[in-house]
Amino acid sequence: MDQNTREIKTHCSYMDHGGCGLIVTVRDGSIVKVKGDPDGWLNQGYVCPKGLASPKRLDHPQRLRHPLRRVGERGSGQWERISWDQALEEISTRLDEIRQRDGARSVAFGLGMPKGLDHFGQIRLANTFGSPNLVASQDVCHAPREITGVHTCGFYPVVDFKHPSELVVLWASAVTNTNEEGGICSQLLKQVGQGTKLMVIDPYRSSLADKAELWLPLRPGSDAALALGMINVIITEKLYDAEFVEQHTHGFAELAAQAADYPPERVAAITWLEPEQIRRAARLYASAKPAALAWGNPIEHTNNAFHAARGLVCLMALSGNLDVMGGNICPLEPKIAGLGPYVRADLVPDKRKQMLSAAHGVIPRFMTIPPAFLRRAILEGEPYPVKGFFSMDTNPLMVWADSRLTKRALESLEFFACAELFMTPSAALADVVLPAAASLEFDDIGHYGIGHGFILARPHVVEPPEECRAPMQICCDLGRRLAGEELWPEDYHDMLDMVLEPSGVSWEEFVERGHLQGPQKFRKYAEKGFRTPTGKVELLLSTADKFGLPPLPAWTGFPEETGEEFPLVLTGRKNKVALHSSYRWVEELRKQNPEPITELNPADAARLGIAEGDQVRVSTKQGSIVQKAKLNERVRQGVVYAEHGWWFPEETDADPLGGWERANFNLLTSAAKLGKEFGTPNMAAIPCKVEKAA
Repeated sequence: MDQNTREIKTHCSYMDHGGCGLIVTVRDGSIVKVKGDPDGWLNQGYVCPKGLASPKRLDHPQRLRHPLRRVGERGSGQWERISWDQALEEISTRLDEIRQRDGARSVAFGLGMPKGLDHFGQIRLANTFGSPNLVASQDVCHAPREITGVHTCGFYPVVDFKHPSELVVLWASAVTNTNEEGGICSQLLKQVGQGTKLMVIDPYRSSLADKAELWLPLRPGSDAALALGMINVIITEKLYDAEFVEQHTHGFAELAAQAADYPPERVAAITWLEPEQIRRAARLYASAKPAALAWGNPIEHTNNAFHAARGLVCLMALSGNLDVMGGNICPLEPKIAGLGPYVRADLVPDKRKQMLSAAHGVIPRFMTIPPAFLRRAILEGEPYPVKGFFSMDTNPLMVWADSRLTKRALESLEFFACAELFMTPSAALADVVLPAAASLEFDDIGHYGIGHGFILARPHVVEPPEECRAPMQICCDLGRRLAGEELWPEDYHDMLDMVLEPSGVSWEEFVERGHLQGPQKFRKYAEKGFRTPTGKVELLLSTADKFGLPPLPAWTGFPEETGEEFPLVLTGRKNKVALHSSYRWVEELRKQNPEPITELNPADAARLGIAEGDQVRVSTKQGSIVQKAKLNERVRQGVVYAEHGWWFPEETDADPLGGWERANFNLLTSAAKLGKEFGTPNMAAIPCKVEKAA
C-alpha cells in the first residue's frame, strides 16, 4: 500500500440503521474500496449491497453542493444559489418571525428514521427553540414496540442475537433484507449454522423460511389475533413458565380469560392459517429455552399496532423469555450522556401538554409527533396552527401515508426549509434547501438513544465538498442563531464529546475501540422487579384507566375488509438495495432494482390475466399507481406486495418532483383512520385490486 493510500475502520450508517463495521480504503482523498470488517462487533465481515455502494453517493453529479433559495413557485424547480450565511439568516429570521407572532409551538421540526446524532440534534434544536413539536416516522417504526414494552414490562425488549438461542422467531422480520436497529443478519445466520431453530411468521416465504422448523404465512395485519391464539394455547395447555408467571406478572387471570375468546379455530379464520399451525407455533415457542422473538416493524403498520405489540410482549413474558440471555433482553447503557440532559428537555417542561399529540390522547412517553397530526395542524389548525417547518434527512412526500395530503400540507406552510443530500420531491417544495454532508464525510455516533445498550464510532474517512456541512453542524449553526450561543457549541464535535463525557473516553479512544457497551446483566428483575407501577410485567395494564388505554391485548378487526371491488390484501415491501425513498439515484443500486415491482402469486395473476413483466395498476379506495408485475410463488395467494418509496430522480429536469405520483406506494394509503395510541395510519393490510395497466 503506497503512502497516499490508507485503510480506515468505521461503521456503516445512513444506508440502513447501520452497525456493520467497515474497512474503507482511501487514496488521494477518495474512497476506492469498501469491505466488511472481519472484526466488526456486530457483523463479523458481513456488509449489504447498500453499504458497498455507499461511497457512490459522494461524487454524484446531481448531489446538492450549495445552499439554494426558491425563486419560483413551490415545486417549479427554480432556485438561486446563496451563501451559507444568507441561508442560515433567512431560515432563522423566518422561523423567529413565526415564533414571535404565533408562539414557538407554531414551528415544527422533522426528521426521518434515527440514523445518528442528528436525530437528537433535531430534538435539541426544537427544545432550545421552545417548540414541543418534533415530527418523526416513529408512529410506524420502533415506537409502538418500544413504548408498548415500556408500559408492559418497563423496557424495550431487544432481541439478543449475541448469545445462543434454542429458537429464534422472526415475526415480520426480514433480517437478511433490512438489518433492524443493530440486529445484523450475520449474527443470526451464524446461530442457525450452529443448530438454532427458526420459526418464521410472514406472508412471504423468504430464504430463512425455507430453513425454518415452521413457517406461518399469516394474513397481513392479523398479528394481534395470532398472538392471542398462541397465548390461548400456551395457557390452555399449561405451557407457560409457571414460576415466572406467578412471581413476576400482574393480571394473569385476566389475560387467561381474555385469551379464552381466541381459540385456534377462531384465530385461524382471521389469520388464514390452520388451527394446528397455531398450536404448533405456540408449543414450539413455549418449549424452547431460551427463545428470542425478533419483531419487525411491519407489525407497526396498521391501526392495531398497540395490540400487536402488547400481545407479543405478553408471549415473551408467559414463556419466561424476558431479560434472559438469548431471549429478549433489557440492555444496560454504557456510561454516556442521558437523553434528557442531552436534548435539553428541561427547556420545554410542559412539553407533554403543549405538543400536538396531547389533543389526540396518545400513549404517555411517546414524545415525537405523528405526521398525521402535523398535517391536521397545518391544514385545519387543529389543535393549533403550525406555520413553519424545518426538516433533515427525510422525504415526507414519499414516505408519509397519503402523499397528496402531504403535498397540500407542505405547499400550505408559510415557511419550509430542509437539509438534504439530493433534491428529493419533498425538498423541491421547500423555500430554502441546505446541502448536507454524507455519512463517511463526518464524525458521528451510532445507536445512541436507541435502547440497545451500545454505541458505535463512525469516524469520517473523507472530507465533504466545500459547502456541504455535517447534519449536527447544521443543528449547531441554526441553534446558535435561534436559541443562543450559550446553548450550542460552535463546532459539532463538542456534541460528540458530550455523549462520551461520562464514560471518561475521548473521541480518539472511542474510535480506536470501535464501540462502547453497557454491562451485561440478565434477570435483573429477580432483585429489582420490573420498572412498572406494580413492579411486574403487566399482562393487565394497571394504568389503563388513568391513561385511557385498553387493559388487555385484543383483536379489534381489520381497519378495512376486502370485498368484491377490492378483493386482494396489499402490503408494502422494501427492497434490500433501497432505504425507503433514498438513493434511487445511486447507479450501482438502481441497476439492481431498476423499476418499481409489484409481486403477486402466479395463481392470482392467472386469474387476473396478468403475465410476468406486465405493467399493472394497483388500486385502493385512496388511489392507484402503476408498477411492473413480478409473479412469485413465495407470495401467498390473496396478498400483493408493492414496492415502497419509488420516485424517478432521472426525470427531475422535466419534472422537479421526479414523477412522484406514478409509482408511489403512499398514494394508496390513507391517514383518515389512526390508531389512538401512536397516531398510526393503516399502511398495510389494505384492500386492493390489481389489473393490467392500459
